[in-house]
Amino acid sequence: MKTYTPTIGLEIHVELKTKTKMFCNSKNDPDELRPNVNICPVCMGHPGTLPVINKEAVKNVLKVGIAIGGEISDFTEFDRKNYFYPDIPKGYQISQYKYPLVKGGVLNGIKITRIHLEEDTATSLHEEGDLPAGEAGYSLIDFNRAGVPLMELVTEPVIHTVKEASDFAKELQLLLRYLGVSEANMEKGEMRVEANISISLWTPDVYKLGTKTEVKNLNSFKAVEKAIDYEIKRQTELLENNEKVVQETRGWNDSKGITYSQRAKEDSHDYRYFPDPDLPKLKISEISEFSKETLTKEIGELPFAKRERFKNDFGATDKEIAVFIELPEVAKYFEEVVKGNSNIIKLSINYILSDYLGLLKKENKPTTAINTDNFSKLMIMINDKKISSRGAKDILAFMIKEDSDPEEIAEKNGLLQKNNEGEIKKIVEEIIKTNQKVVSDYKNGKEASLQFLIGQGMKITKGSANPEMLKKLFKESLT
Repeated sequence: MKTYTPTIGLEIHVELKTKTKMFCNSKNDPDELRPNVNICPVCMGHPGTLPVINKEAVKNVLKVGIAIGGEISDFTEFDRKNYFYPDIPKGYQISQYKYPLVKGGVLNGIKITRIHLEEDTATSLHEEGDLPAGEAGYSLIDFNRAGVPLMELVTEPVIHTVKEASDFAKELQLLLRYLGVSEANMEKGEMRVEANISISLWTPDVYKLGTKTEVKNLNSFKAVEKAIDYEIKRQTELLENNEKVVQETRGWNDSKGITYSQRAKEDSHDYRYFPDPDLPKLKISEISEFSKETLTKEIGELPFAKRERFKNDFGATDKEIAVFIELPEVAKYFEEVVKGNSNIIKLSINYILSDYLGLLKKENKPTTAINTDNFSKLMIMINDKKISSRGAKDILAFMIKEDSDPEEIAEKNGLLQKNNEGEIKKIVEEIIKTNQKVVSDYKNGKEASLQFLIGQGMKITKGSANPEMLKKLFKESLT
């Protein structure tokens, strides 16, 4: 019986968040829409120009290395990776080959091979379809992106499922954002994934390593999943038909949901790497601001540490934690609300992640629209049964429009919970009198009828009656 085992390795390119490009003073602006404005003789590869290393970009990569527990190289240098393509103005790309900034490390259970620093290419815009008869397609080049600091992270080929690959890419994006080194927005091309995929064939007497293909420039998590899944099926089908898998670079056609051949896969010797003679070698240990101690102080709490803390300290569920991790500003707001008051933790999680986030979106307001002290006071009022859950929602709706004291809002709008038994008993008696059929249903064993009667009580009192007291008085009156 044949068994096919997919093996996947990822190469992920990330544009770093720096003010200037990797080797010059041209602006690094991913939002610039005008073509060819953030350029200079250095990033355009004019003869006689000299590059200068962007210190912030190096620092950003070292932070990522520390965060994943990688080994920070003491010695590093930049190399020229030689190849011709219209989006490489110099005819070579400045990259790192033999001495990357970071070796090893682990993220999301996946081993990392290396992290190195290089410069990005220009952006190619191709016009091929729906042209007038007799008119050939053409390409345009925007050099704004040429020379932008680009971090490349390479994993070990230890991934075996589509989900593992997608989860790793998502976790890396989170880490980069927490570190503040990149927005890693895939739609803008700030993070691009390349997947190396091979299929190994196992039979009772043979183990045969597969030939790998590389799928380039996947720009969404969905594309990563679909492209790897398609490639696994394509290669398996070839092996089933006793055909060979060709080592090549393939593209991904998202609209057709297929990979397609682009070119034969190059090996490292094809690029004729050699150290860049214009850039100095770096001895990391001699640069004080690059020391592990200094950089560690600048690194805040990381996603994996925050997950553990929110689970242990707040008893949050995995689903709740996922929202807090994705939205760090909401997590910070929540922690301010519950500071020093463990009684309102669960209430605060529920109200912030459901009612409050919904209102913020509806009203287009920032997370801090309601002062954390006022939000905390509202949670305490619910916990102390001063207001009902219905009343709390009404108060929140008032507060989102104009941040103010929830107790004042409750008093002004008659939303403080009524606990006067005599007053509530009169309401209960009136409801029983006017809902005789429902009362009869309850007495005949229909428990849902009680909830209807309680609902009527909440409606009459505009949510201000204590629902527990209503329940108690209805039961007493109907027994």
